[in-house]
Amino acid sequence: MLSQREPVEASPGAVRREPRAAAGVRQALSSLRSSPGFRLLWISNLFFYGGAWTQTLVLGWLVFDTTRSEFLLAVFTAVRLAPMLLGPFAGVLSDRYDRVRLLMSACLWALGAVVAVAVMASSGPVSYGALVAGGLAIGLAQSPSQPARGSLVLDLVGRENLSNANALNALAMNMTQVIGPAIGGAMISVFGAPAALWISTTWYAVSLVALWPLRGAGRPTPGRPEPVLRMLTSGFRTVLASRLTSAVLLVTLAANVLLWPVYQGFMPVFAKESLGLDAAGLGWLLTCGGLGGLAGSLVIAMLGDFRFKGGLFVLGTAAWGALWSLFALSRTVPLSFALMACIGLMSASFGVLQTTLLLMTTAPEVRGRALGLQELAIGVMPFASLGLGVAAERVGVGTTAFLSGILLVAVLLTLAARVPQLVRYDGANIP
Repeated sequence: MLSQREPVEASPGAVRREPRAAAGVRQALSSLRSSPGFRLLWISNLFFYGGAWTQTLVLGWLVFDTTRSEFLLAVFTAVRLAPMLLGPFAGVLSDRYDRVRLLMSACLWALGAVVAVAVMASSGPVSYGALVAGGLAIGLAQSPSQPARGSLVLDLVGRENLSNANALNALAMNMTQVIGPAIGGAMISVFGAPAALWISTTWYAVSLVALWPLRGAGRPTPGRPEPVLRMLTSGFRTVLASRLTSAVLLVTLAANVLLWPVYQGFMPVFAKESLGLDAAGLGWLLTCGGLGGLAGSLVIAMLGDFRFKGGLFVLGTAAWGALWSLFALSRTVPLSFALMACIGLMSASFGVLQTTLLLMTTAPEVRGRALGLQELAIGVMPFASLGLGVAAERVGVGTTAFLSGILLVAVLLTLAARVPQLVRYDGANIP
């Protein structure tokens, strides 16, 4: 009799576990399930980011393969990212005009820019100057559209689903970070760089098609808008008056001065010189980071409207910096791949929550301009890339990345002590 009862008693436990797993999946996908408009935006973002990751890897590889110079690679990265400095004006446009039409215009420009670079690459060797010009043209499509892209998320899903929706957007970015570099690296190895560039053109085309049904969904608040310069100055005064919002922007600034230039500009150097990897190996290294980011974004999405948003943002970003320092010391391929996966995992706490907290701590009428300030903070990356490029030429990429990670940890710990309300912030209301 005991042997007959035991399976019966174990079975209900197994049945109870299934609903919990299903509930977790439903929670993670809640914004996609409840908002048809956000589903379309998410699909558009998926393909837009896919094109961006593919061309980032391919163009970076071409530049370093052509020049063999960390500094010239840093110059290229700086030029490609320079349009981020237009973020404040893009934020004004996001608060002033139809956000969906702004995103459609960005897709069209990106499509044309990548086609132009792909044509040049297909016609023969591309000069360094042409690659820099192509990177600038592509950057003009990507960076200035970000305030409209972030503000539109809140328009479509509402405040209670914002953290989930931003996590799903980060999930899309990390999915493409897995797929894009792997495809780009493999295509470089098998068919050459032009084929990989042509693939990225199709990603932008699909992104544009997905946006088409959303026309009119991102219109600004009715009323006579202020002049552009007045909107710019008044909006920034409003945003920066909040100590909490300013602290979030400071974290964004520190991360983009110290670490994102390393990831954006120097991964080909780590792959070739520190780890002895080819183009396909570089693609798989970046894929590990994407897989980690994918997992981290999924965890945040499953948390839903959780309470410890500020604490996860600060402490998770500090852990991300510490992992980068360990990666900089590694000369073992398996360890480097594992560390890159962990870096991706912890990067989600920064990438998802910086936008979520910024939108939650600002009033609706200035959210586009708040995201414009965020884009400006990200826009210092070109200048930081130049400085880190000089440092890498003198002391090496590994030492530069190690010190950058340590400095970011120090900044986060200092900020946690000086602005404890950021660590405690739960997103319940606008401070």
